[in-house]
Amino acid sequence: MVVYKETIELLQNTFSESFDFITKELQWENERVILCYFTTMIDTAVVMKQINHLQIRFETNDPNWNIAPFSEVVKFSIEQIEISLCTGETVLIFPSSNTMLRIFMPKIASRAPTPPENEYVIRGSHDGFIENADVNINLIRKKINSPDLKIERLTIGSATNTKVNIIYLKTKVDQGALVVLKERLANIDMEMLYSSGQLEDYIEDSIWSPFPQFLNTERPDRVVANLVEGKIAILSDSDPTVLVAPASLFTFYESPDDFNGRVLVGSFYQLVRLASFFTAIFLPAFYIAVISFHFEIVPIDLGQQVKSSVSNVPFRPIFEAFLLEIMIELIREASIRLPSPVGQTIGVVGGLVIGDAIVSAGLASNLMIIVVALTALASFVSPSVELSTSVRILRFPFMIAASILGFFGIVVGSLMLFIHLLNLQSLNRPYLSPLIPFEPKKLLSVFFRLPNYKSHKGQKYFYFFKKGLKKNE
Repeated sequence: MVVYKETIELLQNTFSESFDFITKELQWENERVILCYFTTMIDTAVVMKQINHLQIRFETNDPNWNIAPFSEVVKFSIEQIEISLCTGETVLIFPSSNTMLRIFMPKIASRAPTPPENEYVIRGSHDGFIENADVNINLIRKKINSPDLKIERLTIGSATNTKVNIIYLKTKVDQGALVVLKERLANIDMEMLYSSGQLEDYIEDSIWSPFPQFLNTERPDRVVANLVEGKIAILSDSDPTVLVAPASLFTFYESPDDFNGRVLVGSFYQLVRLASFFTAIFLPAFYIAVISFHFEIVPIDLGQQVKSSVSNVPFRPIFEAFLLEIMIELIREASIRLPSPVGQTIGVVGGLVIGDAIVSAGLASNLMIIVVALTALASFVSPSVELSTSVRILRFPFMIAASILGFFGIVVGSLMLFIHLLNLQSLNRPYLSPLIPFEPKKLLSVFFRLPNYKSHKGQKYFYFFKKGLKKNE
């Protein structure tokens, strides 16, 4: 039996420091009931209209008065009241029957779907995820009109009670990866979850690896394409970023724009992006190794120009490279943190004025400027911001190895990198798949954008044959 006065006092004490918490007494036929809600999380006029509607149905002795899409009668519980109120519900407590009426009509602030700023769209859908899980799920269901699409929801975070959604296609999903993911999510014990980055730390296979094991995206079409391939999407509430797994290294270099354009164009840019991975990591190290240890491999004519450019620099190539690479990172970080108009100005000033001043002062050679600029361009080619950041970090250890051991240092570093990638997994699936384990059919699609259907070789000949028959008639 709910004690009327004690219940009111308990609720007021629990939310006493919240100005928007309201507790009211209402007359419900022959008894007094307690109405509780947060004014900032509901539309008061709409909710009160629904309460009046339910009260009229109750007074007419309708046995199903509480059956509605927006309401539910459950057993009274202080814990449930706290959860309901904090998620934007309105609660009506009936002391006589030890029950309470939950009304699911929260007013959640959210913006309209807009193109994602971190993933530019050239051709294709311009929808982007927002900070509302229901809207994001709607964007996915709009593209997959099938009952095969399954969405499971669980709550993580004892204080925040964040809703996390697991999305997959039942007939295509990798069941082993799905079991592993559910186990890891079930074992999470944390107080506050407010971003997908926190969630990623708990469910990654190797947290200390520089390579991301979950694909982060804000594009619904990219999520749908991965779901069709049998992968799983993890969507948390109040976060526009969706995690996709299991992911391989090649997943981060695929873009939906490749499949929206021409076959040859998509294949070309897939190869360009994959080549940029090696350029961004090895080009500065290769330059340092050549200048410091293996100058004999440079052609004579080119060697004279390189020697005249490097001879006026008072530093070793490793310090020269570190100076320019750190300057590039500072410019990038400054352009991100500042407002857009100012950020563009910083980029121009840093790239032209500071770069020219460094060369004029003799702190770096023109050739090193070219190498660093090509490396920076190659690192930004990846459609994934996370992998782009990882590649930029990886080039520093290779530069140090090349400055100490030359080409041998690059070989040792490459061997260590390859071993790490061999051991790396995403939800217990190989990170280098389909290269290792070797799957020829899938590997071909990694390097080339294959057509969506196989054209019939005899189609054009049949057309001309049919045209000839008409002429003969």
